[in-house]
Amino acid sequence: MPRQAPAAGPSLGEWLRTPRPEAGPGIWRYGHRTRPPEDPDRLDDRQLLGSAALVVLCGLLVWSLCRNGYIDFWVKPLEWFTPDSWREPGGDHEAFVRAAKTYEYLFTIVFFSVVARMARGGEIWRRYVRPRLRGPGGPEGAGEGAGGPAAPSAAPPGGPADPALWPQLRAVGEQAAADRLTAEIHGGRMNDVDYVRIDRVWQSARARYERLPAFTEAVLDRGAAAFVHPSGDRDLPVRAARHDLLTGQVRLGAAPDEERNPHAYRGVRLALEPALLSTSMLVVGPSAAGKTSRVVRPVVESLALQALAGRAAVIAVGAAGAGLGPDEAYDVVIRLDDPGCAHDLDLYGGADDPDEAAAVLAEALAGDAPGGPVGPGGAGGFGGEADTRRAATVLAQLIGPHRAAHGRFPSVPELRELLEGVPVALAALRQACEAAGDGAALRELDARERQSGRPGDPGPLLADRIALLDRPAFAGFFGAGGATRATRPFAVRDLAHPLRVRIDLPERGHAEASRLLARLLLVQFTACVRDRDERSLFACLVLDDAAHTLTPASVRAVQRLRTANAGVVLALRGLDEVPEPLRAAAVGAVGCRVVLSGVSTWDGEVFAQAWGREWVKTEDVTHNPDFSGGALRRALRGIRTLFTGVRATTRSVTVRTVQRERWSASDLAHKVPPGHAVVSLTTSRGEASPPVLTRLGE
Repeated sequence: MPRQAPAAGPSLGEWLRTPRPEAGPGIWRYGHRTRPPEDPDRLDDRQLLGSAALVVLCGLLVWSLCRNGYIDFWVKPLEWFTPDSWREPGGDHEAFVRAAKTYEYLFTIVFFSVVARMARGGEIWRRYVRPRLRGPGGPEGAGEGAGGPAAPSAAPPGGPADPALWPQLRAVGEQAAADRLTAEIHGGRMNDVDYVRIDRVWQSARARYERLPAFTEAVLDRGAAAFVHPSGDRDLPVRAARHDLLTGQVRLGAAPDEERNPHAYRGVRLALEPALLSTSMLVVGPSAAGKTSRVVRPVVESLALQALAGRAAVIAVGAAGAGLGPDEAYDVVIRLDDPGCAHDLDLYGGADDPDEAAAVLAEALAGDAPGGPVGPGGAGGFGGEADTRRAATVLAQLIGPHRAAHGRFPSVPELRELLEGVPVALAALRQACEAAGDGAALRELDARERQSGRPGDPGPLLADRIALLDRPAFAGFFGAGGATRATRPFAVRDLAHPLRVRIDLPERGHAEASRLLARLLLVQFTACVRDRDERSLFACLVLDDAAHTLTPASVRAVQRLRTANAGVVLALRGLDEVPEPLRAAAVGAVGCRVVLSGVSTWDGEVFAQAWGREWVKTEDVTHNPDFSGGALRRALRGIRTLFTGVRATTRSVTVRTVQRERWSASDLAHKVPPGHAVVSLTTSRGEASPPVLTRLGE
């Protein structure tokens, strides 16, 4: 049990009134205070404190000499401005004593004020004393929603600009709705998710005035519960990170105030938001470095909260028990090896066009296959775009006729039999196409039969890959209109709605199948989100383990997500989980990079090249033999050299401006402390932050 109750967080009104000034990419804006410009004459800690101690000691010495009569000039002004009669026998000695004491007090105040100024007392106060008095509840350590310490208010409560009074509604005459929502805030019945959700609906209704009556009616009827998420949830069961839903930010960590960090980022908190995640993010770090708990989980949690507010949709993919949040925090939970799972996954991503479905499935099945001989004559290896296109052609020649004959795409067992060329399966499909009278489908089947068995035929490789999903553990899953336990399988195209989806992959017993499914989800996501009609929702795919999921086509597709208001988060234990030709391209395709402690120098080299170089001033110190002086000095130096064995030298310093890597491969591998990461962020508008050393979880 804790020794004391946790500190009460601010009310929703106080949270709304907290200022959120504009800041650089990735800076936590809740209660942020802009750091003053860097002072080129700033003293380091040792110089500042050492010189202050010397000034104070000298001041005390002078003060002691003045008080003990060794220095008497300081009493002269008292003699100049007091009557001589006060100091003569029989004079007004009491008045002189009072004047002397007053003068002594004034002189003491002025003297020690001068000493404090010479000792740079103001800078010592700002640098050491005030931050400790401010404590963790200061602006940079302020709370992050209706659950953290309060920060300074931007406007007094009750003012015309008080956001808790809903001035945006009052400005257009919706006084009744504004009063109802204000009462919900003051009564504690509204949380931050409710405020952001209702405000978003209001922004949409304001653009089309015919929607205003319906908006007002819903607010008056349901109050803070108006326009609730289809799931009925108004918050997550638990929050493991600190969020600010007004800006869409989630706290990632704190940047230490040290020389390696840029001046503007020293001592600030770093945060992620959709404007950053839309450039996609790559997280690299070894096991137990904190990828899931300190980076991936906060991102997923933030997107789930924004989904409840109607602003985002998220698919979180990871191994069972990866720690991506409880089941209650999601609308759809898919466990692909659990017979009791109530949801299924559409193998074709909800596509209706056979050619589109074949292209996506071919990229997932064969996009990462290495080149080389797989058939007679040494032909037929995959590993290039031409091979992937041939695989897409083979799949289209089978799933197209199957859809024409049966009105649906084939299930996994059916597709496997067709790819293996089982005569009974092909004959049954031909018979169904003839019964449907589809001549185009029959021509596709004839072409497939002519190519089957030839050198370089992609069919056997595709059959081997699809066989990974045709296992007893997956029986009944991936239903394409056939046998499925779910009423309607989840398809990636459903991200047109604010959904929260978690997919648990069976990595323990089906590692290769898990990688294939992760690659399939990545390909489906990049293909579907670019075709959305409604792009106001931010869509994000989070792969907690993205090993062996990247292909040349998917890397290019990730770069194009910025214009679709979508992004992906890829977590890797090391870049060796990406094909070597794609490593530099994968790092360059994302705008946000997180390198945790413990990476190898090989991985660090790729990130060091991506972050580039910067101009810095360096000092080169040269020691040369000292031949100066006369015979006596040279003789003394010779005697010292004889006894010490060290020759006397002169020291020369050369200051140069050179280009140096922002973070070298060696620094990334050996100088990032545990629990820290080097983070660089880029917004969708192209604003980029330098790499910043960050202490995660603060």
